[in-house]
Amino acid sequence: MNNKQHTITKAVTLSGVGLHTGVVANLTFLPAPANHGIKFQRVDLPGQPIADADVDYVVDTSRGTTIEHNGARINTVEHVLAALVGLEVDNILIQLDGPEPPIMDGSSIKFVEALKEAVLLEQDAHRKFFELTEEVRYKDLENGIELAALPLNDYRMAVMVDYNSKFLSSQHANLSHVSQFEKDFSMCRTFCFVHELEVLYKAGLIKGGDLNNAIVIADKDYSESELAHLSEVLGKPKISVSKEAGILNNTNLHFNNEMARHKLLDLMGDLALVGRPIKAQILASRPGHASNVELARKIKKLMLDAEKNKVPTYDPKQPPIFTHERVYELLPHRYPFQMIDKIIYLDDNSVVGVKNVTMNENYFMGHFPNNPVMPGVMQVEAMAQTGGILVLSSVDDPENYWPYLVGIENCRFRKSVIPGDTIIFKCELQAPIRRGIAKMIGKAYVAGQVVCEAEMTASLVRKS
Repeated sequence: MNNKQHTITKAVTLSGVGLHTGVVANLTFLPAPANHGIKFQRVDLPGQPIADADVDYVVDTSRGTTIEHNGARINTVEHVLAALVGLEVDNILIQLDGPEPPIMDGSSIKFVEALKEAVLLEQDAHRKFFELTEEVRYKDLENGIELAALPLNDYRMAVMVDYNSKFLSSQHANLSHVSQFEKDFSMCRTFCFVHELEVLYKAGLIKGGDLNNAIVIADKDYSESELAHLSEVLGKPKISVSKEAGILNNTNLHFNNEMARHKLLDLMGDLALVGRPIKAQILASRPGHASNVELARKIKKLMLDAEKNKVPTYDPKQPPIFTHERVYELLPHRYPFQMIDKIIYLDDNSVVGVKNVTMNENYFMGHFPNNPVMPGVMQVEAMAQTGGILVLSSVDDPENYWPYLVGIENCRFRKSVIPGDTIIFKCELQAPIRRGIAKMIGKAYVAGQVVCEAEMTASLVRKS
């Protein structure tokens, strides 16, 4: 999986009819800055409202996933979202001049091709993964549906479907790495059974449905009169059913288990509504949009609960945001005041830095030499330097500024820091930076416990 966020380099547009609304619409993918996320914009509505791709805004899961936010309603978002997840695109604005993305051929392949035509662009920001620390489950025993998300430092999916049909028995699909999506899943089309067609049509759905954008499966032997009626419903001159495969008009499958693969595609798109890329093993038995969304809600709740009491962690296997070389380029401090070894997280509001405390620190020669304890003032200095990186990141030319610590309040030291400890410093803005003044809350952790905390005020001063 990519560690850095990605967008696209240029706009690209697709056009087509919406599956359920039957409305022809133009969809345009537009580049977006780091930390923007995935957003839809209804450019055909007054004010051109923008809707976040977020599970909190799901309003309908009838044969597709519909979101509504800020007065913008977008139907059937899952195929577009699956393409974005499959290509690991984090930041994008999706403009629509209609209520629903084009169904295209019923899969995600056209969206994948358009995004690749727009050329993916790596951005200078790390992806904000949510890695599950405990299992999350959703069950609908009445309908035999069960979904689970299990802790895993990767992204994998396994899906099973079973419709008790002689033409569609049990099928399985597995994705072991997100890079498989384009080749093995993106072209897998949506499907339904013949008996569902008239029900869906009378319910005001599948107005844009066509045998060219869906696989339609027979669930019994149909008479000529029944097929003639079906032709009328679908607006087709003639419909036939393959006796061997049970598929209308002998549509050729891309894979023997194309239906299970499409269910995996749907699940991937629906889980994008968690709002951040996730690391987990996803297992699903007989999933559908309603169950997918319920699992996404549970994962998001777990994510929000974790963020409320989030203790930053350090994985030395992951590349840092800034190495010590870049830190030394940005901060003016030199020996013996080079306090930060690396920056491992940085966004608009927070920063996380790491310092490895060793017995070679110069202050241990005179500060409790027979009982080495890191001076509290040095802990605050290291925390302030971490905050300095956050403040400098708010300007386009950080090399031209000095970050000065101008205030410390409510400073507390909770536990001794000794040689061999790894300190993780986290600084968060209390309010937006105004006129170069930043107010931050800083905390220092060792082994998950707070050892130091303080409220700090910093000032950005342009170099003369």
